[in-house]
Amino acid sequence: MRPTSRARRAKPESAPVDLRSDTVTQPTKQMRAAMAAAEVGDDVLDRDPTMRALEERVAGLLGAADALWTPSGSMGNLIALMAHLTRGDAFLAPAGSHVLEAELGTAAWLAGGMPRPLEHDGGPGKITPDAVRRAAGGPGAYYTMRTSLLCLENTHNAAGGTVTAPEEHAAVAAAARAAGLSVHLDGARLWHAAVALGVPPGALTVGADTVQVCLSKGLGAPVGSLVAGSAEFTEEARRLRKMLGGGVRQGGVLAAAGLVALDRVDRLAEDHERARVLAEGLRERGWQVADPETNIVLIGVADLAGTLARFEESGVRVAPMGGKVRLMTHADLTDDDIDTALDRIGPVEREREAVPPHPAPTAPPTGPRSLRRTAGAAGRAPARRAGR
Repeated sequence: MRPTSRARRAKPESAPVDLRSDTVTQPTKQMRAAMAAAEVGDDVLDRDPTMRALEERVAGLLGAADALWTPSGSMGNLIALMAHLTRGDAFLAPAGSHVLEAELGTAAWLAGGMPRPLEHDGGPGKITPDAVRRAAGGPGAYYTMRTSLLCLENTHNAAGGTVTAPEEHAAVAAAARAAGLSVHLDGARLWHAAVALGVPPGALTVGADTVQVCLSKGLGAPVGSLVAGSAEFTEEARRLRKMLGGGVRQGGVLAAAGLVALDRVDRLAEDHERARVLAEGLRERGWQVADPETNIVLIGVADLAGTLARFEESGVRVAPMGGKVRLMTHADLTDDDIDTALDRIGPVEREREAVPPHPAPTAPPTGPRSLRRTAGAAGRAPARRAGR
């Protein structure tokens, strides 16, 4: 496979291969030109025309009445949760969801909702209608929490970019609505799910009251997400965005890159193919890897910190995710980059050789061996989770 969606650029042989996230991409020349030429206005006062064009286009793609641009997916999710929840409410979400693990608890301390994670009883990253019905419960005493919202995530980042099919999503959403719950879909990588399944994005939003999608994850825009729903919701969302400091003035400069990014959805299939090749190559070298459904590859390892340090030292940048090593393919990679990464990573036996079973006798123990190793290699303690 030799995709031609982006001109191949020569890279220094010593340059690291960056597989930490699909957010590390550089804006394309087309994006930069569109940003320079964007028609702009004051979006806080009377709307920016390019921003408005982006919002309307995304709303149409998602099958929603309207959409609102936000600086980040986390803000888009938070706005939706603030609109849906009141203090004393509980909300449900699949375990490991971004709203639970990677947004600093804002669902609780800003939106006022008590999170209730649900185990993946429908497969990695997935929950079943029965699980929703059980967790939603029924009326209780006035002092009990009221479960009022279900948050879904497609693709599910922490589960390895797993995809929920339209019929699965619709069944879970229907169970939630029958139980009196609203439904929010964190679709930061919904574009990936649509491409993997060969369906339009709107087929994956049926039954959701609100949807958040991102333009900088996989599509290559430098910044920006959108949250979509009814006209009444987006009117309230605009107020909440201002409350959170997310209002922008001449936002068309950023929206212009987003419009170009939407033209690049189909090329996500290239990222999926490269993730498949990467996973296959890792398995051939003895690593514990499942088949990726989209662009995320997870490696199960015995020594997470030591493996992260080894990869970094070999010139392959990766990230931790739920106790595993996460590698993510993206638009700035070539086939040669995947080959280089596999050559640098090498066979799994080198993991055991590279990390001694005990601390060196000359170095008195000051903490867990794995933490000392990573701190020495990177200059700081390892991050617990990669986030997006």
